[in-house]
Parts: sequence; C-alpha cells; structure tokens
Amino acid sequence: MAQSLESIPNNVDLSSDRRLQRALEQWQPNFLAWWNQVGPEGFQAHQVYLRTAISVEAGGWAHFDFVRMPDYRWGIFLEPKDGERKIGFGDVMGEPAWEEVPGEHRNSLRRIIVTQADTEPASVEQQRLLGKTCPSMYDLRNLFQVNVEEGRHLWAMVYLLHRHFGRDGREEADELLNRRSGSPDKPRILNCFNEPIDEWLSFFFFAMFTDRDGKYQLSALAQSGFDPLARTTRFMLTEEAHHLFVGEMGVDRVVQRCAELMAQGKDPRKEGAVPLELLQKYCNFWFTLSLDLFGGEISSNAADFFAAGLKGRFREETLDEHKALGETYKLEVPQDGKIVEQEVPLRNAMNEVLRDEYVKDCQRAVDRWNKTLEKAGVTGMKLRLPNRRFHRAVGPCAGFKFNPDGQLISEQEWAANESRWLPTAEDREYVKSLMHPVIATGQMANWIAPPGKGINAMPVNFEYVKPPIV
Repeated sequence: MAQSLESIPNNVDLSSDRRLQRALEQWQPNFLAWWNQVGPEGFQAHQVYLRTAISVEAGGWAHFDFVRMPDYRWGIFLEPKDGERKIGFGDVMGEPAWEEVPGEHRNSLRRIIVTQADTEPASVEQQRLLGKTCPSMYDLRNLFQVNVEEGRHLWAMVYLLHRHFGRDGREEADELLNRRSGSPDKPRILNCFNEPIDEWLSFFFFAMFTDRDGKYQLSALAQSGFDPLARTTRFMLTEEAHHLFVGEMGVDRVVQRCAELMAQGKDPRKEGAVPLELLQKYCNFWFTLSLDLFGGEISSNAADFFAAGLKGRFREETLDEHKALGETYKLEVPQDGKIVEQEVPLRNAMNEVLRDEYVKDCQRAVDRWNKTLEKAGVTGMKLRLPNRRFHRAVGPCAGFKFNPDGQLISEQEWAANESRWLPTAEDREYVKSLMHPVIATGQMANWIAPPGKGINAMPVNFEYVKPPIV
C-alpha cells in the first residue's frame, strides 16, 4: 500500500532506506523546479480534474480529484511481487529473476533505463505550450493528465537509477532534468523527442504513434529478468493506455469533423477544418518518425538484450518458444538499386519483431478512422499507413528514398513529390491558424468533433479545469 502521508507516495517501503529516501527527497525539488520551468505554461495554478495513482490496488491507482499540477502526488509504484518469478526467455530462461542488477549487465540496463526515462520529461517539454490553444476544456484536461503521468513515469525510472545504480544512477537522474527537447546544446536522446509539437494535430498524432511505441517498449521491458524494471513497467502500462486513447480518439474526432463537412459537399479547408490529404501527411510523418524509435532492423544489441534476459518480445509468455535459436527472419532491404530479401538470425531481428506488432496495432487504429469516414458517408477515400521503408532515418533504408508504397525512387522523384507526402511549412502554418483556444465549458473548436463521452462518467461539458482560487 502506498504511504500517502510521505512526501513521495510509494509502495516500495521507501522509509526503510533512509539514504535512498534522502537522495530522492533532494532530487524532488529539482524535479519541481524543472516542472515549473518547462511544464504546462500558464496553468500551474489551475485546478485540474486528474487521475492520481495513490496505490496499485484496484481502487487506488485511479483516484480522481481536482488538484493543482505542481501539487500532484508523483509517486513510485511497482506491481506487487508475485512469488518467485523466473526469467521467461533467452539463454537464462528458467533462472530466478534478479532483484539486483547483475554486474555484467549493469551498463546495458542503465542504458535501457536512461533511454526510456529520457522520453518522459521530453514529451512534457514538447507539449508545454499546447494548453494555450486547446480545442476544448475536455482536451485541455486530457493533455494535463498525459503530462503529469509522464512526470510520474520519470519518477519510476529515477527510482530505479537511484536504488540500483549508485552514484552513476544519481548523476544520470540529474542529467534527465538538464537535457531539453529541441536544445541545440543538450537535446533529448531520441530524435523524435526533439521535434516541435506546437499545435494539437501533432499532439494527437504523437500520442497515437509515438506513445504507442512507448507501449511496445514498456511491454518488452515488462518481460525483463531484472524484476524491479519488469514490475515498474507493468504498472506504467496501466497509465500509458490513456495516452494512446487520447491520441487515437483525438485523430478520430478530427477525421469525423472532416468527414461531416465532406459529406455535406463542403471543402474542409474552406470551413476551417483539417482536410483529409493533410491528415494523411501528418500520419505519414509521425508514423515513420515513430518507427525509427524501435532501432535498426538488424541489431546485435537487440540480440544481446534478448539472449541476456534483459528485454523480451511483446507478450513473450504467449509465444510457443522463448529462445529464438535456429530461427530466421526475412527482411526486405535495398541493395544495388533494388529491394532484395535478406534472411537474418531471429535474435538479430528483435527490433523488427517488436515493430511488426506495433504496425499491426497502428493499422487497427487507422481502420477505425476509415470506418468513421464510411459512417459519415465518405466513400472512395481512406487513410493509410505508409510502407515502413518510407521516410526512415534509422536502419538499412536510411539514406535511400522510397515512396509511400515502399518503392525505391530517385532523389529527383522524391524532391518532386515530398510536398505531397509530408507536411510542408505552409501546411503547418495552416494547422496553426486553426489553433484558437476554446475553453468555455461544453464548447468545441470548429476543426474537431466532440467526444462520445466524458471522463470518469462525468459529462463532456463538465468543468474539468477550474481557474485559480484567489
């Protein structure tokens, strides 16, 4: 049970380790300083209807109440330990899960944890100005829910660094607050988290595609032989589901508004909405940017992580075998001006195996958006995921030009068509021109349809964000 009266709510018996508790209590004001400096701008004093985890029990991890964001009860929660867990894959399959970091895996685990941790504050920084142009109070509240939970996920990773990596871990935790999204001097580790998100269409696609990458990375780490990491990421996944909902349904509502206007014979752009071809460009951009987050298609690191029991596959426990030995994976890669099939050891293709599951999940969401188009009476036009070779900056396809169908093309053909496939500066300016704040209770911006229902059984027109108490 979480110790709700402690300055750091937790279910890891933090008070029994005074040295660790003091170290985290010293990190806490630095975190709050970071939050106040680069967290949601202009709303720190507002009362927001937020879901707060106060324990991991069924009635505790989703407690709703109004709270000022700087007063949010960021805490440390691990899924409860369940007996003597065994490692479920790799060369160490069947061995007891590790409670402490094995010396031979110290550097790899630290790298894995720091890379995951760095994404959490990065997204808060990317989204810090969005509140000022929110399409509705409902969406404003959802943005802030995502933001505070990214902050809690940072706490989850920082606890692991402090608890299990000594001085190195403490220094890494400090650096997590020193890097900045988009900074030319100290940028975030992964390129996707240095992209500007200065309008809501990008936010919805980011939550749809980039946060969905987070789901699959966390799911792979939830299999880890390092039990504290596995238990931490399992609990993080319970919160990550809301982030994916915000993205998938946010895009769906933009699609719905576009479809309504098209069904009436109107031009969405002339009506101040987002036209379908522009939605496709944003889909192309954020999907392919997020594909790179999985890493290269062929990776010795991924093979080593799997063999060592550090990072498994998605839902590893449901698979028929767990060693991935003697098996191969077929890849299509560019070679000598054409696409050829290459067969690689399965372990070396673990990034691609995880990406396969991600792409299937993304396709399910796109199918939903297309059903929304059909339901509104729009026929003959659909959104689609581009081929995974398109617009890649990581892996064997990086440095080559492909069209959205995955066909290898020349630099000249790319230059002639890039503006048809990816958002242009003019496209982005148009989207920004739609971003007028709508914060009155029950009202909605013209470019997005209202949601089907509110949060926690509250009505859509509930006052989810209240002004500061004077």
